[in-house]
Amino acid sequence: MMGRAKIAAGLMCLAAGCATTKPKAAKGPIFYPPAPNPPRLQFLVAYSDSEKFRENATSFQQFVVGATPKRPIGKPYGVTVRHNQIFVCDTMLRTVTIMDLQKRGVQTFKPKGEGELILPINIAVDEDGTRYVTDTARGQVVVFSKEGEYKGAIGQLATLMPTPHKSRMQSPESTPSAKQVEIKIEMKPTDVLIAGDRLYVTDLKNQNVRVYNKADLKLMFTIPSEPITETNKLFQPTNLAMDPQGRLYVSDTSGFRVQQYAPDGKHLRQFGANGDSPGQFALNKGVAVDREGRIYVVDAKMEVCQIFDPEGRLLMWFGEAKGSDAFLTLPAKVAIDYDHVGLFQKYAAPGFELEHVVIITNQFGDRKVSIYGFGHKK
Repeated sequence: MMGRAKIAAGLMCLAAGCATTKPKAAKGPIFYPPAPNPPRLQFLVAYSDSEKFRENATSFQQFVVGATPKRPIGKPYGVTVRHNQIFVCDTMLRTVTIMDLQKRGVQTFKPKGEGELILPINIAVDEDGTRYVTDTARGQVVVFSKEGEYKGAIGQLATLMPTPHKSRMQSPESTPSAKQVEIKIEMKPTDVLIAGDRLYVTDLKNQNVRVYNKADLKLMFTIPSEPITETNKLFQPTNLAMDPQGRLYVSDTSGFRVQQYAPDGKHLRQFGANGDSPGQFALNKGVAVDREGRIYVVDAKMEVCQIFDPEGRLLMWFGEAKGSDAFLTLPAKVAIDYDHVGLFQKYAAPGFELEHVVIITNQFGDRKVSIYGFGHKK
């Protein structure tokens, strides 16, 4: 298991600036847990720009896509997969990178006008292609069509409000200085999840999860429900996931735990605690749940992804800087994908059969979008 020594080494590495260190080339398949344990997870491939993504495209795919300029990924956070495409929110470039898994092409979605993105954190894509992007700086969930047309937004657009004047010489019409401006927002969304006819949105400002009717974007209720106690409350809700039974998981970052709620907001359980031991969190961010109910939680500070069983008991972890040739570098988000296993099976070691794919974004390093395969030996 992970152990304090390995995690402490990871913290020392972070403090020393490992986020900018180029990883060494991997030698052979990278499995987790390491031998002699039976392998359950393999690092497959990683992308940081369009060239790496397209390098395995067939000549016909390259002909279809044509010659395109190299498109780098700046500082990714949110990631989701839908309709043979990987959508990545880039907080540095203020864009959404769209990677087509079949055509091996890369597009940059950077809307203008009313839908312009300022700080896109997370994205969810509906069955019909509708895109929901949480923009923390705008204070909104911005909604786009499948073609990228602006359709509207949830929440009031953040506005600049002048603070009381400190100088009698300054006129009310004059432009306030940076020190005399505050941002007025209704909410501060970080993640959005689509579940049936509902949208679940984390709100840092009000320390809750807001549940909307997807049809009219009207607020239905908030989570946690009243009364709020030390057990069911949220301190800093950042990321969301839902299991096959419809139970909601909220990564509560400054609470150092993952909270589980019923769809109606009833609190069910929590797991995790502040610390650097296995099963604990230092800066938990992305959360995801696979079809077997296993829960994946990314820790940006410890630079690992821990996997828990449905009861919140630690099963394994992967990605730590020490002892891995494919370590995570300030990871942010994790997503599970079953629909494109066949496209990634070619990266797996002989005899290792993939069951699903695990995608993790790294905010720094040479592996901005890292792909892992969860599976078993035949």
